[in-house]
Amino acid sequence: MTTPDPAEDLAVDTGTRTVMHAADIARALTRISHEILESNRGASDLVLLGIPTRGVALAERVGALLADFSGESVPVGALDVTMYRDDLHRNPTRTPHPTSIPAGGIDGKTVVLVDDVLYSGRSIRAALDALNDIGRPAAVRLAILVDRGHRELPIRPDFVGKNLPSARTERVNVQLAEVDGFEAVTIGA
Repeated sequence: MTTPDPAEDLAVDTGTRTVMHAADIARALTRISHEILESNRGASDLVLLGIPTRGVALAERVGALLADFSGESVPVGALDVTMYRDDLHRNPTRTPHPTSIPAGGIDGKTVVLVDDVLYSGRSIRAALDALNDIGRPAAVRLAILVDRGHRELPIRPDFVGKNLPSARTERVNVQLAEVDGFEAVTIGA
């Protein structure tokens, strides 16, 4: 008897469909990690900053993969963008998460912002503002697990796990073991 996958149960119960399972997520992160190393010509002077909540877990996974592939440790941190968002007046109850910048800082480094879903681009704009208050990186890159389109700002990811065209009325949810206890990317109304 096989153990049921919670993501499959979710898809059946709520009308959503699962578009990525755990193996798909792992494969996408492996590809993203290789692309980061190739683009940067190695792991030197890289810093990964995850955007809470799931972006931090993804950044930690990518950091571990980069270390495995390159043999060099890549600093990983978290960048909270809550107070930099332009929609706080509409949703003032957001809970800030801690920002943790690796000991070496970001000045002169290539910073890779990592997040789970790219939609309007407003979270990334907030991340760029937050980064500006912390230091001056040599370059900023963007790694996204799912790009669903519908950009409102001229922001484009450098590394994408999956392009997932969607309607504005649909919702894309990323569940990760570190946060949710299981792995899946689902889309539904």
